[in-house]
Amino acid sequence: MNRVALQAHFDGEHIQLDEPFEMRPGTPVLVMVPGGSSVDPERAAWLQLSQRRLAEAYGDDEPDYPLTLIKEPNPDHEGG
Repeated sequence: MNRVALQAHFDGEHIQLDEPFEMRPGTPVLVMVPGGSSVDPERAAWLQLSQRRLAEAYGDDEPDYPLTLIKEPNPDHEGG
């Protein structure tokens, strides 16, 4: 599942996205509420920038690398 970080706000009744984003009905979402004033504005800005860049780095067009490209398997990896 691809993840996208979006900015939103609560208008007192509903959670509203701050910018348009197309989703189909039933699309699962994860809502994270910052801990109020415990995050200073500068740190929040850095976290937001990090989330955006991470979402851009692993987008829908990320190539799917085949297992044949693995030169030396990790013996501790449980996935195969």
